[in-house]
Amino acid sequence: MTDRNGWAPFEVTPGDIGAEATPEALAAYLDSAGLDSLLVREKAVVFRGFKVPDDGLDPVLDRLLPRRLAYVHGNSPRTKVGSNVYTSTEYPQEYTISMHNEMSYAHAWPTRLAFYCAVAPATGGATPIVDAALWLESLDDEVREAFAGGVRYTQNLHGGRGLGKSWQDTFETDDRDEVDTFLKGAQAEWSWGPGDSLRTSQVRHSTVRHPHTAAEVWFNQSDQWHPASLGDETAKALAQIMPADELPQYVTFADGSPIPDAYVLQVRDRGLEHAVDVNWREGDLLVIDNVLVGHGRRPFTGPRRVLVAMSD
Repeated sequence: MTDRNGWAPFEVTPGDIGAEATPEALAAYLDSAGLDSLLVREKAVVFRGFKVPDDGLDPVLDRLLPRRLAYVHGNSPRTKVGSNVYTSTEYPQEYTISMHNEMSYAHAWPTRLAFYCAVAPATGGATPIVDAALWLESLDDEVREAFAGGVRYTQNLHGGRGLGKSWQDTFETDDRDEVDTFLKGAQAEWSWGPGDSLRTSQVRHSTVRHPHTAAEVWFNQSDQWHPASLGDETAKALAQIMPADELPQYVTFADGSPIPDAYVLQVRDRGLEHAVDVNWREGDLLVIDNVLVGHGRRPFTGPRRVLVAMSD
């Protein structure tokens, strides 16, 4: 499967490189493959058929992601399972996760992601990926122009009990001073509230240019932070409980004006429309350039287990 421009992730198998189907052979290949330039050129690479086991993942990840990052300030529910290795977003399996560039709402984001399939789903469960330049190009002029000034992300994080993630889970610390230091460095606005709660607000870009290719790409998570993405019934139910700006996460244009539902739904739908599915087999690895490519998740059945790690 390819997108409308004929693009698809580059696939590497043992037969392609004349190597044995072992994790050791993959590690040896990665030592001399020139992954940096390969990933800039191909945007996403699938390593398939090397039989990488769950307990043999670290040597491969050490080569794919030499500087693995913690998921600090991440907004998705995940479980840490190793040395800065996490479960992919823990979201009900019957739902689609829309396209996004990881942590594009943050002041600093990972430049590279690696996904590993420990257990393949019975059906579905592909990781769709989208060329972020094509995603931007696919949007109506009216939408692109409206987002030109950037977006404002707001988080309402509880102190241990409440809706959504706690600030302790979000920042992987119980120390408020550490959080203050982080948010100051992120040039965010924040305030501590009743019940040890925390409210943050930060203005970010809607597009960025890749540091090597200079390609301009769609690079924000407005659709995922907007109430419209929750669906009509869920949004209505939450609206009866709290104002939109008191939800665990909320987004507006940079000046604080509301983003029309139709805009974020177009962003969501066009991203999925132009995505290419990576269907999982046990032991597969997928590496993506997190600026050039957005990713998501298709619904699935069965015990899917895909791990993710990130690097700067």
